[in-house]
Amino acid sequence: MAPDRDPTPNGDVASFPRPASRGFRRHLAHIGTRGVWKAILLGQVVSLLNCTTAITSQYLGQTYNVNAPTAQSFLNYVLLCAVYTTCLACKAGDDGLIPVLRARGWKYFLLAIVDVEANYLVVKAYRHTTLTSVQLLDCFTIPTVLALSWIFLKVRYALLHILGVGVCLMGVGCVVWADVVEGRGAEGGDDRFLGDMFCLAGAALYGVSNVGEEFLVKNHNRVEILGMLGLFGSVINGIQLAILERNELAAVKWDTWQIVALMVGFAVALFFFYSIVPLIMRLSSATAVNLSILSCDFYSLVAAIFLFQYHFHLLYLGDRKSVV
Repeated sequence: MAPDRDPTPNGDVASFPRPASRGFRRHLAHIGTRGVWKAILLGQVVSLLNCTTAITSQYLGQTYNVNAPTAQSFLNYVLLCAVYTTCLACKAGDDGLIPVLRARGWKYFLLAIVDVEANYLVVKAYRHTTLTSVQLLDCFTIPTVLALSWIFLKVRYALLHILGVGVCLMGVGCVVWADVVEGRGAEGGDDRFLGDMFCLAGAALYGVSNVGEEFLVKNHNRVEILGMLGLFGSVINGIQLAILERNELAAVKWDTWQIVALMVGFAVALFFFYSIVPLIMRLSSATAVNLSILSCDFYSLVAAIFLFQYHFHLLYLGDRKSVV
C-alpha cells in the first residue's frame, strides 16, 4: 500500500506530492542563521577592501607612473609578519613558531610563493589594462577554485554549478575580446591584452592560494596561517623586490605625499583583507569568498566612471551579466 496515494471523492486515485520541499526549507533555515549572515557581511567588507586596493593600484600605475608591484605588496607582508608572526612566536608548546616551522613550514613556504606571485601579476596588470578589466577578469579565480576544490578537497558540485562556471568563462572571454577590439595603446593602458594575460595568470594563482589556505584554515588556527604567510611572504617578496625592482624604486618620487599615501593605503587595505578572509573561509569556503568579491565589480565600475572618467565597451555589459 502506497502511503502517498489516496482515493479522491470521485473514486480516482490521486497522487499527493512527497515532501520534496523539505530540503528547500532546510536551505532557507540555514540561510537565516547567524553564521551565514556574518559570512555575507564580512564578504562585503573584503569586497570593499579589494576595491580599495584596485583603485590605489590604478592611481599609482597610471596617474603617478609607479611600476613596482612587488614593492606595493611588500609592506602588507611586513605588517602580517609584525602582527601575526609576533603573536605566533609568543605562543608556547606545539602551537609556537618553531614547532610549526618544523612540522609544516614547507607547506606555508609553497603557499607564500604562490600568493606573492599572484599579487605581483595582478598588480602588474593595472599598469597595462583598465580597472574594470582587472576586476572582471579576476573572477577567473572562481572556476579555478571550483576545479581545485573538486580535485583536492573532494567537494562535489551540481550540474548548475558547472554550467555557471561555463557562463563565467564566456564572460571572461568577452572582456579579453573587448580589450582586443579597443586596441593596443588605447586609453586606460599601454597594452590591454598583455594586462589581461597578467590578470588571468594571477587569478589562477589566487585560486591555488585560496584552496591551499582553505585546507589549512579547516585544520589550523588563523594566527598560525597569517603569521607563517607573513614570515615567508616577507622573505620571498623582499628577495624578489631586491632583484627585480631596484631601478623602479629608485625612480619613484618619494617626496610626493600622494604616492606614499597610496602605497600605505594599498598595504593597509590588503592587510585587513588577508586578516578577514580566513574568518569567512572558516564559516563557509574559498568559493564563498570569491563569490562575495563579485560585488567588487560594481564598486570598481562606479569608481572607474567617476574617478578615472572611464568609458567602457558595450561588450562589458554582456560580460558583467555573464560573470555575475
